[in-house]
Amino acid sequence: MSEALLKTALSGASSDGFVRVEELGPQGMITLRGDFDSAGFAAAVKKAVGLALPKQRKISTGKGGSVAWMSPDELLVLVDYDQVGATVAKLNAALEGEHALVADVSDARAFFRLSGADGAVRDVMAKLAPVDFSPAAFGKGDIRRSRLAQVAGAFWTPEEGVMQVICFRSVAQYTFDLLSVSAETGGEVGHFG
Repeated sequence: MSEALLKTALSGASSDGFVRVEELGPQGMITLRGDFDSAGFAAAVKKAVGLALPKQRKISTGKGGSVAWMSPDELLVLVDYDQVGATVAKLNAALEGEHALVADVSDARAFFRLSGADGAVRDVMAKLAPVDFSPAAFGKGDIRRSRLAQVAGAFWTPEEGVMQVICFRSVAQYTFDLLSVSAETGGEVGHFG
């Protein structure tokens, strides 16, 4: 595999404030569109990825990856970067006869991780997105596709004190800077912790 393909948008940039912000390594991402009400579509996803369709604004995770609800007819499948080709092939085979779209979008996205005290991580995100980040409204397994200031993004909490964020690769530097400035020491708000 080409080193150029494995290079991340920001070469693994990181920033430490009251929350750590880091660009994660290459992540396999597959956009999957189809009819969620189709039993064949749901069975194909389960067969190819090993996970059931997630409920609205949820992300399901298993040992082989994750499946995130992105819209009423769109999922985002997350797998190891080196498993994308095989997963795309499995999905296409399992979805034969179904009205569906399977697209590898791995190299079109940037992937970030925020970590620290749970309340601090939530404060960083609350400065940037119009979402209720209280633990009761946004917990483990919840995902939102929204705005991060001026750009589109999606984010979820895989565990307490961690938020994962994806955005288009073309706005990776802007997103990293936005997250880093929001997490600068001295900028703590204290809404959630």
